[in-house]
Amino acid sequence: MRAIVVRAVGGPEALEAVEVPVPPTGAGQVRVRVEAAAVNPVDAATRSGDLVAAGLMAPREVTGIGWDVAGHIDEVGPGVTAFAPGDRVIGVRDRLDLSLGTYAEFVVLDATAVAAAPAGLSAVEAATLPLNGLTALQALDLLALEPGQTLLVTGAAGAVGGFAVELAALRGVRVVACAGAGDAAFAEAAGAQWFVPRSADVAQAVRAVVPGGVDAALDAAVLGVAALGAVRNRGAFVSVVGGAAPLPLRGITVAALWVAADPAALAQLAALAETGRLTTRVAETMPLREAARAHRRLAAGGLRGRLVLTG
Repeated sequence: MRAIVVRAVGGPEALEAVEVPVPPTGAGQVRVRVEAAAVNPVDAATRSGDLVAAGLMAPREVTGIGWDVAGHIDEVGPGVTAFAPGDRVIGVRDRLDLSLGTYAEFVVLDATAVAAAPAGLSAVEAATLPLNGLTALQALDLLALEPGQTLLVTGAAGAVGGFAVELAALRGVRVVACAGAGDAAFAEAAGAQWFVPRSADVAQAVRAVVPGGVDAALDAAVLGVAALGAVRNRGAFVSVVGGAAPLPLRGITVAALWVAADPAALAQLAALAETGRLTTRVAETMPLREAARAHRRLAAGGLRGRLVLTG
């Protein structure tokens, strides 16, 4: 089968198309025929060697790329009863110690890393959901806000931030969205009650609309202390980029989220997307063989939604 791997870290040119055997399915695993795989910033960090440098993964001779997948079950391993060949699924590869990722024709995942795909969505749309949706959902679970409490979401027009705004609003949380000035309409449509442009002094702008500061912040844009300043004393703060959380000043509870596959959470996200309460956004599709071009486009910035590799 065809797969995209990295053998020598570097820029987008480090992505190699190779032919490898179709991976076998072990106990408790499923093999997914990949129809679509989203392109995420963590893929670029893997390709460049940044994750190795940060101590988040060990050096490997061959490194697989890609977390998100949408496709159908090709084979189930011993002990798997929840899925059968032909089932449409979404999944996330949250392990970095594997030689193959979702940039491939087939990927083997633990059965606990997949869920039924949302009906009515294409594979391309569904592929944008797992990693970013899980990140937003698990960050909100960490914050554990009650209806009526206030939340700052930075990077509110991005893939994680957009999901976070929608999911928080569904919980009755009052959201202050922070993004580019041109993203105000999107953030408000997603459910934000207030909007502040990222060009402003974020803490000052947030406190102007929520006196005393918000109860919590979900920092999808990795603003760090600039966003922490918007949080009230003894509030809560979650960074969605592991290791990037600021110090817990003023008694604020600070956490860095490390996303994990969760079949129940994936099923919840799929149900919300299926009923239109969670919005998937596709910036552009490209064939798998053009993964390097996709990474160059990702590096150029300005995307609204995810690039998705197909075929």
